This record gives sequence, C-alpha cells and structure tokens, in this order.
Amino acid sequence: MASGEDDDPIIQEIDVYLAKGLAEKLYLFQYPIRPFTMTYDDVTHLSAKIKPKQQKVELEMALDTMSPNYCRSKGEQIALNVDGTSMEDSNTYSMKMMDKQTFSSIQATTDTSRYAAAVLRKGELHLTPLQGILQMRPSFSYLDKADSKHREREAANEGGDSSQDEAEDEVKQITVRFSRPESEQARQRRIQSYEFLQKKQAEEPWVHLHYHGLKDSRSEHERQYLYCQSMGPSENTELVKTRSEYLAMLMPPVAEEKAVKPVGPSNVLSMAQLRTLPLGDQVKTLMKNVKVMPFANLMGLLTPGTDSTAVLRCIQQVAMLVQGNWVVKSDVLYPKTSCSPHSGVPAEVLCRGRDFVMWRFTHVRSLMRKEVASIIKLPPEDVKDFLEQMSVPRANRGWEFLLPTDNDFVKKHPDVAQRQKMLWLGIQTKLEKVFNFSKEDFLPKKDAQMEPAHVSGEQRLKMARERARENHGSLQKDLDARRAQAGSANTGKKPDGASQAVCVKEEPLSDGEEPMDTSSALFNGSVNGYPTSPYTDPHNGHGAGHAPVPELQDFVQSLFRKHFVLCLSEVKRLFNLHLASLPAGHCELGSVTDRMLQDTILRSNCRQIFVPFPPQSTASAEEQKVFGLWESGETFDKHRQVLFDIFNTNYRVRRNVIQTRLTQEFGDSVTKADVDKLLKECCVSLGGMWYLRGTVQS
Repeated sequence: MASGEDDDPIIQEIDVYLAKGLAEKLYLFQYPIRPFTMTYDDVTHLSAKIKPKQQKVELEMALDTMSPNYCRSKGEQIALNVDGTSMEDSNTYSMKMMDKQTFSSIQATTDTSRYAAAVLRKGELHLTPLQGILQMRPSFSYLDKADSKHREREAANEGGDSSQDEAEDEVKQITVRFSRPESEQARQRRIQSYEFLQKKQAEEPWVHLHYHGLKDSRSEHERQYLYCQSMGPSENTELVKTRSEYLAMLMPPVAEEKAVKPVGPSNVLSMAQLRTLPLGDQVKTLMKNVKVMPFANLMGLLTPGTDSTAVLRCIQQVAMLVQGNWVVKSDVLYPKTSCSPHSGVPAEVLCRGRDFVMWRFTHVRSLMRKEVASIIKLPPEDVKDFLEQMSVPRANRGWEFLLPTDNDFVKKHPDVAQRQKMLWLGIQTKLEKVFNFSKEDFLPKKDAQMEPAHVSGEQRLKMARERARENHGSLQKDLDARRAQAGSANTGKKPDGASQAVCVKEEPLSDGEEPMDTSSALFNGSVNGYPTSPYTDPHNGHGAGHAPVPELQDFVQSLFRKHFVLCLSEVKRLFNLHLASLPAGHCELGSVTDRMLQDTILRSNCRQIFVPFPPQSTASAEEQKVFGLWESGETFDKHRQVLFDIFNTNYRVRRNVIQTRLTQEFGDSVTKADVDKLLKECCVSLGGMWYLRGTVQS
C-alpha cells in the first residue's frame, strides 16, 4: 500500500488444488426435512438407483420396526392397503408391514458451476466441482398404489361399466381413420405438453447402484479422489488473468437467475399469477379449466371484493347457463383452427355436437350416450369427451349432470336466467336444422310416462289423492261389497282370556301401495285382542291419503325426532315394538298399510330421500325407501337438508365433500362440531365412507 501500512495483514497462505477425479460424478445430497443432528449414516440402505440425464435419484431405507416409536398396527394397515392379502414377489412390503421408506430427489438448482466440495489437508485445499445438488424427500408412491387398489376393488364391486344400459352390440363397427400430417405448430405444442415431457422422462432407464456405508473400505477408497492426484510441475498453476479479471471471477456481477418453473401443463397458472390478469381473462381461464362451475364458486376463486355485476358480464361471454350452473362455451374449448385430438374432426363440427349435449342437459338430468351419438353422429371418443366434461356416469342411469341445479342463482338473477333462456332457444333452432330433429322427439310417450326421479313427499301425496279420486267411482260398488264381507267375517266372539288368532284380509291396494309384512303385527283383524277402530279402515274413506290417525302421527313424529333418518322397514319394526308395548284393550291404532304409514311420515315434516342404491345392492324395496326429518323448527334443519340433497345423488360420500358443501352453503360459520353432530345424527361410517342410516348394515 502507498501508506506503507497494512491494515489487512496476511496470516496464512493456503495452496488450492482442483481435483477432477469425481468432477462428473459428485452429488451433494440434502435432507431438508431432517435435523442435521439426525443423520442417515447408520440406517440400513436397501437399494439405490439413478437417472443420470435427469439427475434423479431414489433411495430405499429400512425402518426400525422394533423401535418403541414405531406403530406396528398402522404399519400393518398401510401394507394391507398397498398389497392386499396376496403373497406375491411384486409386493411392496414383503413382511406384511411397512418396513421401509423411499426417498426421491428433486434438483435444488440447475446451475452448479459455482459450487464445489472442499477438503482441507495439511495446509492444502482441494476442490471438486459438484455435478448436482439434490434434495432428498420421502416419496409417497405407495399411497398411489393403495389408491389404485381401492379403485380396482370399487370397480369390481360396482360390477362392470358405468353405463350398463348402453350395452354394446356383439357386432361392432370398425372405424378406419387416416392421420393427417402434423403441422409444425401442432408438433411444438405436442413436445411442450406435460404428457410428452412425462413420457420422455419415463423413457430414461434407471441405473441401479450399490450403496457403501460411510466406514466401508470402498467408500474410503473413493474419498481419495477428492484430492488432486497430479500436483507435479507439469500442472500449469500460473495465474494468467489480470487483477480485474480475477476479481470479476471471484465476485461476478449480480445477474437475475431465471426461475426454474416446475414441469407442468402449459396452461396451469398459480392463483397469484391468475389474479394479475384482467378480469375477463381470469374468468375465461377458470372456466376453460374447470368447465362446469356454480357462480358462487367462481366468485370465491376471484380476488375478494370483485364486483359480481362485472363478473356476470364476463361469464356470459365465455359460458352458458345450464341448470343454474355455468358451463364453458364450446367455441372457447374448440377454437376455429383446432380439431379433435381423437378423430381429427374440425372444431365447427365439435362445437355443434357439444352444444347439443349442453342443450339436452338444460331439459333433463341424465342422458344416454347412445341417444347422443345417434343424433350428432360423431366418433365415440368425442361423445365421451363431451359427456365427461359436464356429467358423471351412473349405473343403469346413463350420464347425470355434474352439479345439482342451482335454484338460488336463478332466483337472485332472473334477468340473466331469462336472457340465457332466449339464447338457448336460438341455439335450439340452429340445432334442429343441422341435426334434423324436433324438441317433441325427446318428450316421453303418454303411455310410457313415468314419475320424475326426484319427487317430493308432498307431490307424491297429491298425486296419490288425485288417483284415488279418479278411481273412487269405479271402485265404489266393489268396496261396499267387501265392507259387507268384512263385517260378516268379524261377527264371531273371542273367548275370555284367550289370545285371538290373527286374520289377515287380502284387499285391493291403490296404485303403488304395498301390503305390510304379516309378521309385523300390523293386522287387518284386531290388535291386542280387541276389534280395530272403524275410522282406521283403509276402505271406509279414512285410510291412506285421507284423515291421519293422531296417535300414529304422534308416534312417527317422536320417532323421527329421535332417529332423524329411517328406512321404511325399520319404521315398521319400531312400530311393531310400540304395538307390543301397548296395554291390552288399546284400540287407537288399527289396521295400518304401507301407504298409511308412508303418508303419516310425509305429514310429519319428513321427506323421502331418493338414495341411488348400487345395482348389486341386496336391500329390499322397503329398505330402499329412506325417509328423513326435514323440518323440526331448529336452525340445524338447513344443515340436514343440505346433507339429504347430497345423498340424493350419491349413496356414499366422504366427509370432506359434506364439509365443502356446507361451507359453500353457510360460509365459514360451519364448525367441525356442526359436521360431527350432523354425521352422528344421520349417518354411519363404513370403510372410510359415510352412508345414510338404514342404507347399510353397520
């Protein structure tokens, strides 16, 4: 220095050597979820493998199953879920318990040119450049295998294809297609797609390695390569850089390192990135990916405080209203220059076919795939794509619309609903010309009309009363004759103190009425040894569908306030026990038919829940008639009604589905205690799924 004083004296000089023996083979492993004091040095390593080009490593390490911290029952359960009960060589866990775990690597950084491993020995610093820096994290691929096993078991239980009513003909038509030449633009899209990248990564074979412990002799031998092997005069160690160049090498200028985006689909945005887009682009991106969404869910995904009126303007540009829910428009999914990835059909034809499916869902809840294919005449793969975008398959019921009807939106925005209705009328006119059909072609025949799949209890009661009035005149004479016959049959006297034999009359039942089980103690002769009350006779004008029996209604009301959900057979069983507990001579409850009992249930603030039982279900007709308490005067009734609505389309659901639906309906005010109470009152758990009480044998 010019002043002659050295404020930064040199304390020691260390020679630095560049070791190249492991320059292309040295990796640094990091374990970010493990404290540095808990190393894996003493853990048994079972296997190791690597994909060098991708720098992907997998390690299998043994678990100490004898440790007091190891839960043996949980380990056995995991092994059972993954491998089942079979004894095969390909099983993940050969010991029938989770006795190992797998670690999979991800790259901490792609540029390792500024990183090296250093070893200090005898005043010499030896540096070896790193080939890669990998973070090892536990892999949960065994959960994927367990989930796959579960789906296979479910598929086996469901028994065949979801649309069994659309059985394929024995003679199948073969469609021959010739692939058109791939354009450069299409090729670029294909090689940038997530599927293509995943396929390329899977093509690189694994290279299996041998693991050697820290104190192994082979490890000690390899560590010697961390030292520079040739330090003789032949090695050029002279510094040929100027001071400024050397300083720039030691402290390079700060450059913004490009963020490495994770491998994923090109159309995926994070919520933070999404909210930086204009509102119209946000709505279009969400609808293009989700395809079917209620308006409330859409508002929840946008930035809090977004004006709902502005969102309504945007959503109508990219989606159409179907059953109160928004479905993305066909021309948004299939732009003019695109074509079908399956068949090469141009976008214009695809849009017409998909518009037909959407239009049909504005009128019905379920569609048959064959019906759709016979009209739009597109390849089966395209038809299935249309249906999968907006519906789910149901056994023996075709394809059902994905979401329940959002009546709340229609009530809140009648102007939007009316505008959408007019748009659908215009689309219907175009479709009728293109596909040469009329709306009347889809109306059910008069002689084959059936009741709707979802009918409330009040509607069923009203229909039963109308049928009874229509048939009253023609059946009057026959009823009078049967009353006279019944009166003559009951003139006999019963000996005192003796139990009277049960006499069951076979009487004509009204439409849909089912006879009660003769073992249920609901008799047409006498109850507890006394004649039945005349006003309870179903053929004297006060039976099913007419004036209720007060004591029967009191019993039903108290029963459902205690149990909340019951099937018809269980109601009959409990009523049977109630009759048996009555004192001798009690005659308020007389002859009761199924229809009388069902009408009393529906009058008692209850409704029938049309649970879609699976085809292979062994439940009887009475067990499949499920009723639930709809109104009890409490605020919790609304929670119960939402639960019943969920079970109108699913016979079993997961807890998180119920929690999400309740949160959508009532906001964050729904607590865990509310969900627990609801499930405890109305459901039973079996195999991790929740069922309505009475629909399964718990």
